[in-house]
Amino acid sequence: MRTSRGILGIALGLASGLAFGAGGAIVKPLLESGWSPGAAVFFRVLVGAALLLLPGLIALKFDLRPLWRAKWTVLVYSVIAVAGVQLAFYMSISRIPVSTALLIEYLAPVALVALAWMRTRHMPQVVVLAGSVVAITGLVLVIGPTGGGALDPVGIAFAAIAMIGVAVYYVLGERTDTGIPPIALAAVGLFIGCLVLGLSLAIGLVPFEARFGEVAFFGATAPWWVPVLTVGAVSTAFAYVSGIQAIQILGTRLASFLGLSEVVFAGVVAWVLLGEAIGPVQLLGGLLILGGIVLVRFERPAAGVAPAMAADLPLGAEPMPVDHRSDAGRVDPDADPDPEPEPEPEPGSGAATSRAAARPAI
Repeated sequence: MRTSRGILGIALGLASGLAFGAGGAIVKPLLESGWSPGAAVFFRVLVGAALLLLPGLIALKFDLRPLWRAKWTVLVYSVIAVAGVQLAFYMSISRIPVSTALLIEYLAPVALVALAWMRTRHMPQVVVLAGSVVAITGLVLVIGPTGGGALDPVGIAFAAIAMIGVAVYYVLGERTDTGIPPIALAAVGLFIGCLVLGLSLAIGLVPFEARFGEVAFFGATAPWWVPVLTVGAVSTAFAYVSGIQAIQILGTRLASFLGLSEVVFAGVVAWVLLGEAIGPVQLLGGLLILGGIVLVRFERPAAGVAPAMAADLPLGAEPMPVDHRSDAGRVDPDADPDPEPEPEPEPGSGAATSRAAARPAI
């Protein structure tokens, strides 16, 4: 059962990476026709929220109390992990090259490993450190180290904020104690995120420009709403739901490294649909990213710890080894193998009162 769930989690994580990675190729015709990035991402999140609203309510059985009980988790997820990532990324690429912004944003898995190291004061396993180095090396090769542009400190700061938002997405997505199904969390996150994005566009924080006409769409001509619906359904609604489900199955660490596959899939989709060639350096980088994911997958709980116990530990926490020499269940070789039962004290005596007080209540 655990193996089957692991395979399902990896499949969902890769499917989410593919869906997210395809978003750039789907949105590109809109951007080339004059849409601003802010307008494209707003309609993308709007469509995703509209598609998931009813399924999310059905998953909650139309009971909104779990959302209210976990209101702070839901709010942080919506504002930071959904709207914050989108806003910070697009504000960063207005000042620094896209490749640099992507490189900083996708340092989130390594940042989570470093955070766990600092929090628990326990060095991660060697396979995790090796996987981090290999994956980030591949990321640099796929994206490029700087993109050939100037490094604006404000742009770098916005990219770092986007990285924090991605990390929050993985950390909060792992929580199963809220009682909120993954599809409901994705629905409310996109709904609130849409409101935040709409407000930022209304006050002019992010430029908004949209042209509602025909656009070139993968070798043909289509109405503007075709790519909008496609990116909203595939690269937003499905991507968030499958991603959250993968996080809850695999945990934050492995799911975050699987998220790096989005970069690889983005290149593959652009190659297949847009004819953008993949060079040998990018191909090598993609293989290194996959190699880093495989190394992280080899992480094992400490000796003497049951898998179920390890799965319940927080990210990066080192499990306590099981002491099989515990006094619990130890048999005293000098004890009588068949002791006579202790006689019950007389009612009303001090011994009876003391024993009754020590007996756990039922």
